[in-house]
Amino acid sequence: MDKENIDSVVQLRQLRPHFSTLIKEFFIRHLQVFFYSLGLLSRAPLSTLMTAAALGIALALPTALYVMLDHASKFTGDVNSVNQISLFMKKDTSEEEIKAIQIQLDDYIGIAKVKYMNRLDALEEFQNNSGFGDALKALKYNPLPDLLIVYPSLAFSEPQQINQLLIELKKIKQVDMVQLDVQWLQRLYAIIHIGQRGVLIIGGLLALAVLLIIGNTIRLAIENRRSEIVVMKLIGGTDSFIRRPFLYTGFLYGFLGSLIAVLLVNLALIMITNPLTHLSSLYNNHLFSLGLMGIKVSTTLILSGCILGWLGARVAVGKHLKDIQPK
Repeated sequence: MDKENIDSVVQLRQLRPHFSTLIKEFFIRHLQVFFYSLGLLSRAPLSTLMTAAALGIALALPTALYVMLDHASKFTGDVNSVNQISLFMKKDTSEEEIKAIQIQLDDYIGIAKVKYMNRLDALEEFQNNSGFGDALKALKYNPLPDLLIVYPSLAFSEPQQINQLLIELKKIKQVDMVQLDVQWLQRLYAIIHIGQRGVLIIGGLLALAVLLIIGNTIRLAIENRRSEIVVMKLIGGTDSFIRRPFLYTGFLYGFLGSLIAVLLVNLALIMITNPLTHLSSLYNNHLFSLGLMGIKVSTTLILSGCILGWLGARVAVGKHLKDIQPK
């Protein structure tokens, strides 16, 4: 290679921009398009707010249902933590045998702890909590047997696991009766599972509605700027360059709609807190409690809204931009 060719190659390499410069220019162009799209939306605040509100309502409904089901699932865990299985021992069972059974059950994998209550303590507790204290004092003998109170571990919170634990406990020879009502727990879990399926179905349908709303909004925006798009294509504008502002517009619509959804869900939770607190006071406990949406759920909702907004705009632009060709 002669000297002139070497000099030409060196000059071309010097003219070629560095990779860092390309990255910087890339981000600058996208920031310019982002603020340009934001400016277009700010010029029509009422129309933008109405569209974002419609998106927010569509996103808020499945999110609110999910939050309620999540609290209901935590409620079942709280119920299991205070729930108990009563093992009524046979009358001829000695205290040493009962304590030996207690030690044996403490090592069982599905049991958190076991509490021994003799018949005198059981009678006293029953007198205090049943409201028949005066009537029970008239009895000549204590009708209650000794019992062991078994607290299942949280790992055994499913109704099937509780039933299996009951079967194992009934096999103990010294146990006369095992008492636990699990039907209400089975029904509660069934309702929660149905609710989870319902949230998936409703969420899918409303996500489709969000895509259609944003797609229709972007289609109208394309039609309003048809002449501008034709001019850009005539002077050599690429489809990627023309598409970019509409994608950011869909992204911003999804972002604003998800913010409105977060506000609506938190407002609904605040409004329902007082009735639930009153209901909790009627049961003399604090199992019924709601808080605001967590950071994880809020972030997921906002990201989902942005993705749906971008995807709806992408589909609409890809379909309608091909129909606009300069003549």
